[in-house]
Amino acid sequence: MCGIVGVISKTPVNQMIYDALLLLQHRGQDAAGIVTMQGTRCFMHKARGMVRDVFRTRNMRALPGTVGLGQVRYPTAGNAYSEEEAQPFYVNAPFGIVLVHNGNLTNAAALKKELFDVDRRHINTSSDTEVLINVLAHELDAATSGKALTPDAVFAAVAAVHKRLKGSYAVIALIAGHGLLAFRDPYGIRPLSFGAGGDADDREVIVASESVAIVGSGHAVTRDVVPGEAIFIDLDGKVHARQCAERPMLKPCMFEYVYLARPDSVMDGVSVYQARLNLGETLAQRVISTIPPKDIDVVIPIPESSRPSAMQLAQRIGKPYREGFVKNRYVGRTFIMPGQEVRKKSVRQKLNAIEVEFRNRNVLLVDDSIVRGTTSREIVQMAREAGARKVYLASAAPPVRFPNVYGIDMPTANELIAHERSIEEIRAFIGADALIYQDVEAMKRVVHKLNPALDGFEASCFDGVYVTGDVSPADVAALAAGRTQQHDGADGIAGAEGPNPDEMASGDAADRSRLALQNATELA
Repeated sequence: MCGIVGVISKTPVNQMIYDALLLLQHRGQDAAGIVTMQGTRCFMHKARGMVRDVFRTRNMRALPGTVGLGQVRYPTAGNAYSEEEAQPFYVNAPFGIVLVHNGNLTNAAALKKELFDVDRRHINTSSDTEVLINVLAHELDAATSGKALTPDAVFAAVAAVHKRLKGSYAVIALIAGHGLLAFRDPYGIRPLSFGAGGDADDREVIVASESVAIVGSGHAVTRDVVPGEAIFIDLDGKVHARQCAERPMLKPCMFEYVYLARPDSVMDGVSVYQARLNLGETLAQRVISTIPPKDIDVVIPIPESSRPSAMQLAQRIGKPYREGFVKNRYVGRTFIMPGQEVRKKSVRQKLNAIEVEFRNRNVLLVDDSIVRGTTSREIVQMAREAGARKVYLASAAPPVRFPNVYGIDMPTANELIAHERSIEEIRAFIGADALIYQDVEAMKRVVHKLNPALDGFEASCFDGVYVTGDVSPADVAALAAGRTQQHDGADGIAGAEGPNPDEMASGDAADRSRLALQNATELA
């Protein structure tokens, strides 16, 4: 899971890209990078850490140009700690290409071998993004052999790329001296939108993972990039678009609506905030069928993403909604802390219970999802220690029973609390008096209702169906074996342990400094 942005303007773009990355920070906090282009020369700065820490004044001054792109990274493939695998990636031929990518290629290993044996291209890291940029470079070279780079040639190259890649990918690439290219996988699993601003003499075009980065940087959203489509923006800001996939289908990732995206974003015609309100509505129906509302005194969300669902649920069952936890946004990550006891202590440093909201009450806690369950167990215990008579827990998402292979850092199957366990077994592990989950089909139905044009959803972590149709149990096992080992004892992306910027502080400054790439590396 990452956040990506690309901009073409008549004025310097470094500040605009920086601002857009801040708006996308919730999509990744492990590394950040920006590339700008002046003439045909590209300038890059990237390093591990949060946007505000990676880019200082001296770095920004060394990023001149009116075209550029950026990325915030939350690694799900490759080496999470390698400075070489921070994006953007660069290849010098043909033309000079710089690329950022959100998603995960499920056939990266096979492509890497094919690139070496057939295409004569060398891959130097374990990143699937390096594989992707080399596939694109090879196909652009083939499409423009002896000819000039035209939009038709670009679209022919993307069509060839679609035939080779498997998995999920939203891509923005800068082609030196020519413009920006953006494209999305044929299922639209990972999000991508574009918009524009300015007048005819000062036109700006921006492409980004979420609409909030477009609107928040002063532009108007034009539309989403549709599945399989490529858009090429020339240096004059003219947008060329073409469908490059043979059988595109719109099946966006359900977890974007459940948790990943900002609530103020609109993705594929669906308001993320409204989707979460709707999930609270259907969750309320399941709560009512499990616990008589008279046995609930108060509804309390587990910050942050569960708030809309919790508010709607509380209204539906006629019970007060209260903020019962205060989050400390400046505590370090639990996953870098050795030992379960240290991590347990860190959960309590991140969240503090307001005792007056719990004392002598039957409390219904609402979370956006439950992945490993360890944080949920700790939070239930915190509620009891704050004086709650009974603690019920409701999840706005269904049980997470299967690994995700499309670019979410979902744990392997044996790390998932719901994998091959009954609801009662999960409840006993968490220690709640009752545990209520969202229904899978109800979840799909209420989100689909917001845009009937959707062909379905990528909801594999809930239903085990991998929409690309090419993922076997052996593939899942192989991907799990090579999964980035970066979270070893929290609830992963769920609840209080998610990679939301409001929920996670930056990593160790000394470590970031040690691993930082050279400042403003100039690419010839």
